Amino acid sequence: MSSPSAPAHLARGKSAESTDLLIVRRHRLVTHLAPPRGDVLLDFGCGTGTQTLLFAPHFRKTLAVDIDEGSLGTLAQSARAAGLSDRVVPLHYDGTSIPIESRSVDYAISFEVLEHVDDEAKALSELLRVLRPGGMLAMSVPNRWWIFETHGAALPLLKWNRVPFFSWLPRPLHDRWARARIYSRREIVARLGKAGFTVEHSLYITAPMDVIRNPGVQRLLRAAVFRGDRTRIPFLSTAVLVICRRS
Repeated sequence: MSSPSAPAHLARGKSAESTDLLIVRRHRLVTHLAPPRGDVLLDFGCGTGTQTLLFAPHFRKTLAVDIDEGSLGTLAQSARAAGLSDRVVPLHYDGTSIPIESRSVDYAISFEVLEHVDDEAKALSELLRVLRPGGMLAMSVPNRWWIFETHGAALPLLKWNRVPFFSWLPRPLHDRWARARIYSRREIVARLGKAGFTVEHSLYITAPMDVIRNPGVQRLLRAAVFRGDRTRIPFLSTAVLVICRRS
């Protein structure tokens, strides 16, 4: 059952591909702003593990948690191929409780996941629970001020669900048809603070233009407009990255 703040048509997230620029950008930003530390990493909502395997070498043990068992199977295969099977532990998540002991994680990551969970407050409380005091959390969520709704919407009479500026609508209208939550930078910072985290960094990740399939057009856009890993202009960003710690 969805929480009161959940859109009516929550969709499952789609795992990133190894060729996606976004996963490289996230890894660079996170490791620069909050260098990995400690022994145990949690990837909450790991999917097939493309992002997980970039972070896993920084840690002695990585707990990769996801609701989809098929994705966890793919992750296990990829970890074996990468020689990391002894350090990456796939764990099934029931959608309610993270199957990890309290205060047992040094560092947690969760990218483009919070917008899909059934109960937002519960997910954040679980992340807080499993982190040790002083433990770090790096989280990204879709940016409300990006021109296109990143997850689409179940709009009446419209077959195309990527309507420009749909995410700019007042929240009650957006959430009525949206397939996932969406956040402004201020909103996600406030939610993490309310959940008990101390926010240290918040920034806009530059749109990677991975959805552009024409290589020439993609290179042109990245070189001319969507340059660098981060931007100060909200309209050039698909995601908000927040780095915080448990007090």
